[in-house]
Amino acid sequence: MSNLPDSAKLNNLGQLEIGGCSCTDLAQKFGTPLYVIDEITLRNRCRDYIQLFQKFHPKTEIAFASKALCTTAIAKIVASEGLGIDVSSGGEIYTAQKAGCDLKKAYFHGNNKPAEEIKFALKVGVGRFVIDNLDELNRLDKVAKEMNKTAEILIRINPGIEAHTHEYIKTGTTDSKFGVPQNEIDAVVKEAKSRSNIKIVGLHAHIGSQIFDVQPFVDETKLLLELVDKFELTELDLGGGIGIPYLESEVAPDLEDFARRITAVLQGRKDIKLILEPGRSIVGQAGVTLYTIGGIKEIPSIRKYVFIDGGMSDNPRPILYQAKYAAAIANRANLPKTETVTVAGRFCESGDILIRDINLQPITVGDILAVFCTGAYNYAMASNYNRVGRPAMVMVNNGKATIIVKRESYEDLTRNDQI
Repeated sequence: MSNLPDSAKLNNLGQLEIGGCSCTDLAQKFGTPLYVIDEITLRNRCRDYIQLFQKFHPKTEIAFASKALCTTAIAKIVASEGLGIDVSSGGEIYTAQKAGCDLKKAYFHGNNKPAEEIKFALKVGVGRFVIDNLDELNRLDKVAKEMNKTAEILIRINPGIEAHTHEYIKTGTTDSKFGVPQNEIDAVVKEAKSRSNIKIVGLHAHIGSQIFDVQPFVDETKLLLELVDKFELTELDLGGGIGIPYLESEVAPDLEDFARRITAVLQGRKDIKLILEPGRSIVGQAGVTLYTIGGIKEIPSIRKYVFIDGGMSDNPRPILYQAKYAAAIANRANLPKTETVTVAGRFCESGDILIRDINLQPITVGDILAVFCTGAYNYAMASNYNRVGRPAMVMVNNGKATIIVKRESYEDLTRNDQI
């Protein structure tokens, strides 16, 4: 299956195994819900991006979009594979710093960066600030002057390019909170060039997320190249956005074809540094979330509900974006999927439905449900709704499982409370 981690297989007991570890054993040892990250898949995607893009355009930098999954262990691995890092808050910068990332290869995003976070980023040596609007430019310039620093920037433009994805994750259309509108680009670039503590080196755009069509990215590249040349700049940042196959029916773009078509626009342009910021397409498929089935409720002629010990607090994407997932009963993954059920979470919301009308293997209470492609925007967007602690996360490889995020305790939940 294209949506499973690269190391996934069935063991001789008919159980799902990832990274040489039985999902059933992982659930018993670490408890559920449990985020599982396959190190092999994570490293493979990092290498695919670097090798394929540098094959066609050697002057390419890949920066992992840490908003997809930001932990010190993840940041350390992507850095060890030669990637830079895309950060959008002081917390993400601090995590990257703690993981030992080269912050000269960090790209600081956001449409309203606080002055304190700008100050922190300048202090620790973040390499690029991606400026979203004129107010941000003014704020950065002011802080840089106070610190006697020079900030190197990319200006994020709004490309006005339509990408077919959920409206909440479209970012490149004309009506978006992100980016300088095209009729204001000349003025903002001119203003940036006039500031003594600002050095503008390139332009950035991002057209959205979970996109399967390569053509909008080609159009984006052409537009950015035209503007980079117009303003005599040298760096062109496409952002991220390539989709992954959450469902078996979905076919994600071929990464080599994507790289070939994008770099074809830059053919012969050795002076241009190309930057990409993939997140979901690096870590999404590497992740699997394990849950324990706690109850079953059958409403005759209507629906069969299967209750899990997690839900919207560890994966809010279904309730936010109507996101869909594939899954299997991990402890008998070898059996045919003969039951149609709706997987419901434990939280006090009627909308806490993880997967509607999915075909699964026969189910009993106590089974382990494995939900695929949960590496991106699951832990990253998790909450403590209903005062439930966020799950643990383990990294698996070669039969070994290592905790990289501890499960939150009741004490963790009350740590910042004051009476």
